[in-house]
Parts: sequence; C-alpha cells; structure tokens
Amino acid sequence: MQTHTTLAALRAQLRQWRRDGSSVGFVPTMGNLHAGHHELVKLARRHADRVVASIFVNPTQFGPNEDYARYPRTPDSDIHGLAETGCDALFLPTVEQMYPFGTMGCVQMHVPGITDILCGAHRPGHFNGVAQVVARLFNMVQPDLAVFGRKDYQQLQVIRYMTREMSFPVEIIPAPTLREADGLAMSSRNQYLDADQRQTAVRIHQTLQFMRDAARQGLPITGFEDEASSRLEAAGFTVDYVQVRHGDLTRAKSPNEPGLVALIAARLGKTRLIDNLEFDAA
Repeated sequence: MQTHTTLAALRAQLRQWRRDGSSVGFVPTMGNLHAGHHELVKLARRHADRVVASIFVNPTQFGPNEDYARYPRTPDSDIHGLAETGCDALFLPTVEQMYPFGTMGCVQMHVPGITDILCGAHRPGHFNGVAQVVARLFNMVQPDLAVFGRKDYQQLQVIRYMTREMSFPVEIIPAPTLREADGLAMSSRNQYLDADQRQTAVRIHQTLQFMRDAARQGLPITGFEDEASSRLEAAGFTVDYVQVRHGDLTRAKSPNEPGLVALIAARLGKTRLIDNLEFDAA
C-alpha cells in the first residue's frame, strides 16, 4: 500500500492507475479504524480495481463543545489494518491541504432540508462540515465509486443528495452496519465507554428491534417512539431523538408504510451514540 501525504503524489498515483484502465473506489474515514471500516474497504474492492482510503479528522464537522481535540488518532495501527485489508493507497492530508485558506475562509456548503433534522438539529453545522470535506475529497480523488456505512444513516443521505445535486460522477455504495456479538454497532466512539456503559450501550440496538417489532404489529408510531425513549432514559441514557422515518428521512405517519427506518441518538455520560434499523431489511 502506498501512503501519500500530498495531493500531488496522490494524483500522480491516480493518473498511473487510470492510464492502466483501472477503476477507483474510495473510502473516506476519520481514522481510528476498526473492523467496520475494513469491511468498507473490502466492499470497495469488490466494485473497483483499485481502492483509495483517506484519513482526515475534519475540524469543520465538530461543534465548539465537541470532541475534535480528543478524537482518537491511531495512524500506525490504521495503516497496518488498511494494508492487511488490501487497500492500494492511503491519503493523509493535513488541515492546511484540505483548507488552504483556513477553516473560516473556506467555501461554505449547506445541503437543505435533511441537514437540519435529527443529528443536524442537535449538532448545528455538523453536516455542512461533512458536505465540505466530502466534496473536497471527491474533487481530489475523483473516484468512480465511494463507500459509506449505513450506521451513519443521515450522513449517507446527505452525501447521496449532495452527489446527485452537484452532479459528481461518483456512485455511492452503502455498506451494512457491522455489529459486535451483542448487537452494538461498531464505532470509534465505543472506546470512550467504561465497562458498565459498554454493557448498557447494547440497549440502543435492542430498542431499535423493539420499534421494528412494534411497527410490524401495527402499533401507533408516536406511542412506541415514546416508549422507546422512556426505556432508554430508564437505562441511563440522555436521549437526543428516537424517531421513525422514511428512507429519505421524511416523517413516517403509519407503521404499515414501506421503507421505514428507526433512528436513535443518545448519550451515555459524555459519549454520543447513534444507530438505526431499517424495518424492511432481512
């Protein structure tokens, strides 16, 4: 695996691959990689001849009271894991390369509608930062396809919207959520949990399953949303939201509607966890 710290070196590598007729898949990450990230690389490999991953902890998607400074950075183990997984190239840009005029002087982006609900309502400006960095990375890498996990469901929809609206020639491939044996969705933030919190964290997935089962029984959505929120609060969570929506994130009215997804964001101590469950998924 080649590791590139400059855009010029990355683009030289990409030009060579394209001269050889190779397609390029892309997996953007913020590092501190786990098995879920490695599955994204494997999925990209199944769809493209060459795979590029990036590691960049993007400051513009963190709020002033969020964990940008303490976000875990583990470049050595990340590089080893990507190489073992079969990644062809890693891009490690600096903040100065990504934002040459600084984060306050950068071109602003806003995806309307779907960025102001759910996580967007609790993390103002977060998805603006996500759109900014993904658009820049798409321009730098110019991949044929890019893989994003379904665990960050709202992020996936924001990127799909942005890609289509801005006519990026990039196919967006969603990857299934990878879970621990007890059902907890894999996340870099799980390591913030102490032993007791880790035992409690699985309640999120269990609550999502309860919501799916309640919908299949035809129970009113607002009723089982409230019950789900109460269950989480009783377990020690501070709940940001518990909602059922359509796949495009519009509000659901009936539990019998197709394509519904339950979404939860809740905090254990200082750790914010998100997860979702698509009701029609196997």
